[in-house]
Amino acid sequence: MTVDDSGSGPDASDSGEDPLALRLEQLILGAERRYTPFQAARSAGVSMELASRFWRAMGFADIGQAKALTEADVLALRRLAGLVEAGLLSEAMAVQVARSTGQTTARLAEWQIDSFLEGLTEPPEPGMTRTEVTYPLVELLLPELEEFLVYVWRRQLAAATGRVVQAADDEEMVDRRLAVGFADLVGFTRLTRRMEEEELGELVEAFETTAADLVAARGGRLIKTLGDEVLFAADDAGTAAEIGQRLIETMANDETMPELRVGMAFGTVTTRMGDVFGTTVNLASRLTSIAPPDAVLVDSAFAEELIRTGEAPASEAEAAEQAAAAEKEGEEPPAYRFALQPMYQRPVRGLGVVAPWLLGRRDDGSA
Repeated sequence: MTVDDSGSGPDASDSGEDPLALRLEQLILGAERRYTPFQAARSAGVSMELASRFWRAMGFADIGQAKALTEADVLALRRLAGLVEAGLLSEAMAVQVARSTGQTTARLAEWQIDSFLEGLTEPPEPGMTRTEVTYPLVELLLPELEEFLVYVWRRQLAAATGRVVQAADDEEMVDRRLAVGFADLVGFTRLTRRMEEEELGELVEAFETTAADLVAARGGRLIKTLGDEVLFAADDAGTAAEIGQRLIETMANDETMPELRVGMAFGTVTTRMGDVFGTTVNLASRLTSIAPPDAVLVDSAFAEELIRTGEAPASEAEAAEQAAAAEKEGEEPPAYRFALQPMYQRPVRGLGVVAPWLLGRRDDGSA
């Protein structure tokens, strides 16, 4: 938001913008354009420098001296600055709040316009324009979508808070031991050359939707989607292993989907703004790139965690011995959900030599 200190700017009516676009903006924002950036900062009682940092963090472009801001913009600046003044947030943290909120909601807004409103505003009758349909539709949808957004945000906030307060100490709140996995469509680059754009978009949307539903249903968290790849995390290796297997099984049963490969690792992960970073994440990504089609590869730490928690035997020989001993004593043998097969060690760029394990289901395990 680059401005000088004059506080002057053109009126919205002089901007040359589409009248309907301005009406829609006013409907959505609930207020008229009244302020230039300088005037908004002054009304909010914050410096122009801090106001600019907040606005850029939220993902809004510099608007020069245009009179394009509303009373709601002033209130938002005042609230963020008030949290800093009260000592509840540092200035850097307030900027992070603005950035994380802006990035998340920007993607949501783009999706809603591209995929949701675009389809709903097709003119229902010959002779009607999309313009004539859009305004009343937005007017009806806006309060309902707003309430739903707040509901989902509160639910997600409650879930995230629950995970944090269960952390063993303050360090674990940021650097935690998690299972991290990538699921990647095989041969996606070749598909982009053969498929029409609309068809390719439908395939990617179907993949992301299926993956997101499976991850959520099995107790994991979808971190982000990257078109032909999704990144997810889980608090324990058993949950992540179930997600990995379900992803492979579900995609394999869908003839419209390419083959899938999954790589997972277990270890310390740094979390920032809803994303995950660190060697564990890098290792999971590398394992995905070397995984066979329709297979799941895990690192040795992930395998050890499954063995430690009784989700998988240390070896098939050990499982056979346990089953024989249990049968001799008239007892039930241990029920393992997963099987682990050691693979050849191999060098992985940037991570040295790794010892991957092929993860599979056991016939005696639960689905």
